[in-house]
Amino acid sequence: MSQYNSDSLRWTSEAKIKLKNIPFFARSQAQARIEQLARQAEQDVVTPELVEQARLEFGQ
Repeated sequence: MSQYNSDSLRWTSEAKIKLKNIPFFARSQAQARIEQLARQAEQDVVTPELVEQARLEFGQ
């Protein structure tokens, strides 16, 4: 999965920065989960809050 290349989701610059802070080996899995959360919430923009929510779920 290439970073930020999501069909219908836009990432804020702040959310992109938070994603880059996730270790590279877990980043693609985290990105998929973050985008899943956004879709479940019927959002078309990934926000820093969604990234934080996923981080808390992963226990990081």
